[in-house]
Amino acid sequence: MDVEKNIAAIVGAGLIGRAWAVVFARAGWKVKLFDAVPTQLSAARQLIAQALSEQEAAGLLIDARTAVERITYCTTLNETVSDAIWLQENLPEDVAIKRTVFADLDRLASPDAIIASSTSAIIASHFTANLVGRARCLVAHPVNPPHLVPVVELCGAPWTSEATLNSARTTMESIGQVPIIVRREIDGFVLNRLQGALLTEAMRLVADGVVSPDDLDKTVRDGLGLRWSFMGPFETIELNAPGGVADYCARYSGFYRRLAADPALPSVWEGQAAAHVAGALSAPLSAVQREQRTAWRDRRLLALRRHKLDIESKD
Repeated sequence: MDVEKNIAAIVGAGLIGRAWAVVFARAGWKVKLFDAVPTQLSAARQLIAQALSEQEAAGLLIDARTAVERITYCTTLNETVSDAIWLQENLPEDVAIKRTVFADLDRLASPDAIIASSTSAIIASHFTANLVGRARCLVAHPVNPPHLVPVVELCGAPWTSEATLNSARTTMESIGQVPIIVRREIDGFVLNRLQGALLTEAMRLVADGVVSPDDLDKTVRDGLGLRWSFMGPFETIELNAPGGVADYCARYSGFYRRLAADPALPSVWEGQAAAHVAGALSAPLSAVQREQRTAWRDRRLLALRRHKLDIESKD
């Protein structure tokens, strides 16, 4: 890949768009960042510089200042995408908005550019069907925040070319992300379906009085989460029975079949059940408290990312 041609156009300078700018700039790419709201774009400058400085302090980046200088803040969409080879859209979860912006991006971008959406819930076929360049469009769904949590779900529409998916995977790997291929369109892709299964059961357990919200968080944070931070669920059960996965299924499938036969109902997300869970939690965070807690979370994620990279380099 020609380094001089590595230009990423980031459309939308909110939380996810800013993080993508950090990811690409950290990896040596030139970045063009656009937002239709001037105050959003202005705020992004300081927040991106701060994030890159924190990355340098953690040893994930050698020169934050140089990375900052790779980012150009644009006031028009045409200026943003004209010479980019990767376009990343980060606008609200509204299919009408995405149809409009993808039509603009497909018209303005160079023919060989990849156009990706950060959407967490809308499949690509819902907003790329009528595009001339629909074969180069896909979803590249990151985890919040993507400059600290590297997995990216790549999911094309039925007409997305295999070459686009392969190139997208290569690009994500080259910038330090961890791409996975979602082989067909499905509501919620993979990560949010897994998260939804866990959260739905968690809502039921708290609503039914089986466990408190605090103890449930401990169960994940100090139990499942410790293993899952470096091993997936299949890797985990491979070690949880002497004969591996097949042995695990033979030993414990009875319990899991009973569990699957009695799933939590959709109603755990609403009405009395949801009110019970909300009431069992502490008072909602104020805006200031939420900002402080988010900063704390990001520091912990940054430290964990650094630790994982250190450990993996020694394995």
